[in-house]
Amino acid sequence: MNLAYIPSPSHGVLYLGPIPLRGYAICIIIGVFVAVWFGNKRWIARGGQSGTVADIAVWAVPFGLVGGRLYHVITDYELYFSEGRDWVDAFKVWEGGLGIWGAIALGALGAWIGARRRGIPMPAYADAVAPGIAFAQAIGRWGNWFNQELYGRETHVPWALHITSAEGGRVPGYYHPTFLYESLWCVGVGLLVIWADRRFKLGHGRAFALYVAAYCAGRGWIEYLRVDDAHHILGLRLNVWTALLVFLLAVAYIVVVGKQRPGREAVVEPALASGGPAGGTEAAAGGEAKDSGGTEAVDGAGETKTGDAEEPAGETPEDEAKPAKKV
Repeated sequence: MNLAYIPSPSHGVLYLGPIPLRGYAICIIIGVFVAVWFGNKRWIARGGQSGTVADIAVWAVPFGLVGGRLYHVITDYELYFSEGRDWVDAFKVWEGGLGIWGAIALGALGAWIGARRRGIPMPAYADAVAPGIAFAQAIGRWGNWFNQELYGRETHVPWALHITSAEGGRVPGYYHPTFLYESLWCVGVGLLVIWADRRFKLGHGRAFALYVAAYCAGRGWIEYLRVDDAHHILGLRLNVWTALLVFLLAVAYIVVVGKQRPGREAVVEPALASGGPAGGTEAAAGGEAKDSGGTEAVDGAGETKTGDAEEPAGETPEDEAKPAKKV
């Protein structure tokens, strides 16, 4: 028996009166809020408007949840559609089962739709939210701890996870806490992206690609430790192959885009920079706005003329001082 270990919660659900509060769902919700909050701070620092990240997240989050669930159900279909299983369980997201690959893929589609509606360059948005997504994953992984799932091989290290449930084929014992390994790895990935973005001024989606590559590097060895049922190809788990493929694609993106479009975007919200509605500018073409120097007349072409009221052509202050000639 281990003298030091990580205990598992006896229950994954707490009740607030008749309302069930599931630990897995709470971790996901907290992670989403952290990602949006931190992404908003980075977006503002890049010159964007507060609230844009949340507006686009309204599209990205639902798409991500659906994508994550679809990936899990498709790759582990026997848990829901084999003999003796209830297909309705495929909709019970709160019981666990979100594939990060599907969540990122379909979440990116939702973000693209939201960004397009706002006139925002998708790569710039992805760069802003990248470390926040990593931190959200770090928090979300604790949902697996509440559900006593996705642990690794049996071990007797002092930080072993003590599994106490015998449901669903579990064998009580001490196992590698792969949820904790991945949580800590994701925190490191988020910090890496923040540092690299400041150091190298990453832009045009390269900060997001770095997040993807770094996460995949860790997911590969963590996945290798897990003992839950999974499909294997050439002796390796499906998610290991997925991590390897996505890692190579992310690295290729960093190299190619780094050569073609070095640096980062100067403008992340075109409407804000041009004084459009996103920036809160109310002056319309043909309107006038006063300033300390006099008046500003904005013509239909968007050109601004600053100064006092225009004087008639050909007349100067000296002419005003002369007496008018009789004709």
